[in-house]
Amino acid sequence: MRYHLRLFWTSGLLLLLLAAPAGWAQSTPAARPASRAQLLPADQSSAVRLRQPAPGHLRELRGQREFQYVEVKSEQSAWSLFWRRVLHWLDGVLSTPSGKVVWEYGIYALLVIALVFVVLKLMQVDLTRAFGRAPRTMPLPYDTATEDIHGLDFDALLTEAEAAGNYRLAVRLGYLYVLKQLTDQGLIQWQPDKTNHDYLRELTASQLRPAFRELTQQFEYVWYGEQQDLPPAHYKLAREARVAFQRQLSTVPHAA
Repeated sequence: MRYHLRLFWTSGLLLLLLAAPAGWAQSTPAARPASRAQLLPADQSSAVRLRQPAPGHLRELRGQREFQYVEVKSEQSAWSLFWRRVLHWLDGVLSTPSGKVVWEYGIYALLVIALVFVVLKLMQVDLTRAFGRAPRTMPLPYDTATEDIHGLDFDALLTEAEAAGNYRLAVRLGYLYVLKQLTDQGLIQWQPDKTNHDYLRELTASQLRPAFRELTQQFEYVWYGEQQDLPPAHYKLAREARVAFQRQLSTVPHAA
């Protein structure tokens, strides 16, 4: 009997459990389609207070340098403006096809010129004589290419040139006189085909080089310059420089 009751109650519970989902499904409403989101109205119940800075504080901030955002234009000098325009013009020219060709071959030409200059300097070629203007010819009472300067009476020749007012010739004679004295003391070796700069390089006496360089520059300026006549005042200065050098030369011992 107990067995039958237990079986009855168990069967009833199973029927209730099976019937419950169907009832729940029927009682559950159908899913509604999704509706658009609605925007909530702004909350106007709380007032917003806008804070305004004090006018005096604003003026103070405007007066500070950190808040003055002004672009300062750099002032260009006329020289800078000139080079800026030149570079702009070169950039425009070299941007063209022909300009690029000229630039490329121009670089090669400059390199060749620099190489030739270095070779000539290493060969000790006098560039001033090679590329300078030829000296003007003047009638001389002697020929330095065929006659030895040691056979000339420079004192007499200088007196004659000064008396005639031929100060240009007197400067040349005075310079040759100095070369003769340097050769006599063994400080240089005079040769007709040598240049003045050869003698400058050959002179090893350091105390004589500055004065001898000055005499050489004076002689080249007077003899190879465009001035036909040398004023007496200018010759006086050149003569004083030569005499001072000869006086200094007399204190230098002969080279071995």
